Amino acid sequence: MCRKLVAFVFALLMLSACGLRVRESRLGEGYAATSVNAAVFRAASVTSDGRWQFAAWYDADGAVVVARRALNPDGEWTSEVTDLRGDCTDAHNTISLGLDGAGYLHISWAQHGVPLKYARSRTPYHADFETIGEMVDADMERHVTYPEFRRFAGGDLLFAYRDGSSGNGDLVLNRYETATGRWTRVQSRLIDGERERNAYWQMYMDAQDVIHLSWVWRETWMVETNHDLCYAASRDGGRTWHRSDGSAYELPITLETAEVAWEIPQGSELINQTSMTADLQGHPCIATYWREPGDSIPQYRLVRFGGRVWSMSRVGERKTAFSLVGGGTKSIPISRPQIVTDGKRTMLVFRDIERGSRVSAAISLDLRRWQVHDLTPDSVDAWEPSLDYERWKREGVLDLFVQRAGQGDGEKTVDLPPQPVRILEVAF
Repeated sequence: MCRKLVAFVFALLMLSACGLRVRESRLGEGYAATSVNAAVFRAASVTSDGRWQFAAWYDADGAVVVARRALNPDGEWTSEVTDLRGDCTDAHNTISLGLDGAGYLHISWAQHGVPLKYARSRTPYHADFETIGEMVDADMERHVTYPEFRRFAGGDLLFAYRDGSSGNGDLVLNRYETATGRWTRVQSRLIDGERERNAYWQMYMDAQDVIHLSWVWRETWMVETNHDLCYAASRDGGRTWHRSDGSAYELPITLETAEVAWEIPQGSELINQTSMTADLQGHPCIATYWREPGDSIPQYRLVRFGGRVWSMSRVGERKTAFSLVGGGTKSIPISRPQIVTDGKRTMLVFRDIERGSRVSAAISLDLRRWQVHDLTPDSVDAWEPSLDYERWKREGVLDLFVQRAGQGDGEKTVDLPPQPVRILEVAF
């Protein structure tokens, strides 16, 4: 224990010398036999509105726990075990939080091809949830996976989910109006897999409420059939969509009509469901990984639109080969990355077995030269990064949800007891 403490203090001193300030808060303990609390596609595991911040996870018994703190220097975390439950043995069953402009907390949990589970708090800034059986249309809410909430600047919420299954699904969008307290359908089938494939997406909503969306296509439930990186954006809350050159999409978007930002063939160890961001000019940047033909080593990469053309650059140089084959949640030696930028610096957050599976951050001023720092001294095993996007956009503070998690290949559990849930607060 003393050795770990010394290593942690030394790491903090090194980060301080590099201009990073890191503070850790411990919130409780979470289920750790799968990565259900630590998957990258949790949007959001942590959320805030400038006054209060919330985080959610499953405890050892599969109960949803919600923690809250006031966002001031003296704010301390308090947690509450709710009546909501989920099957933690399936890592797809993640928890997503939303916080609307009136302070009401929204939650969706335990969603893997099952009817929508959605609840809203009865009281602003509290986790006194009332389960709501239907959001918009029950017929379109029978096979829900990958729920995520995004917040508009005015306080309304966007809710995205997949209707269908792996290799056969469509992307659906709903909008919550804070003024009326009602959900409406924005898109019933934004991206259409035509019953032959589905899109695995990543989304970012910038400070101007532009919705940036990118995705890979998957032809079957097998991960090796991922291919091509595509892009679309909306400036009107998701009603109409355009390509990077401004040309309008005819909806729904299909394989034939999608803008391909970067061509990547099947069998390239291309991962799905990563992250993206946009710079101050509104130019999108997508973080992911794959391997080039003739190479056996997947590398972290950025695919960026500079205003005229798309370009690709690598982040670092990995030395360890691995292969993505099969279905279900995979046990992978690296995490899917999260990317953020403040207009001056870009940060890629990840976990790599080559760095002892710690929480790591690669930082660059020009997207060519990168400095990599470890934010924790200990391994987090199968953890992947998720964060409070709203606080990042407001304050430039990166609040990461961190919990050591195991994951067996193909939806298997591992023998790992509950682990501490932490918020790692990183400031430049």
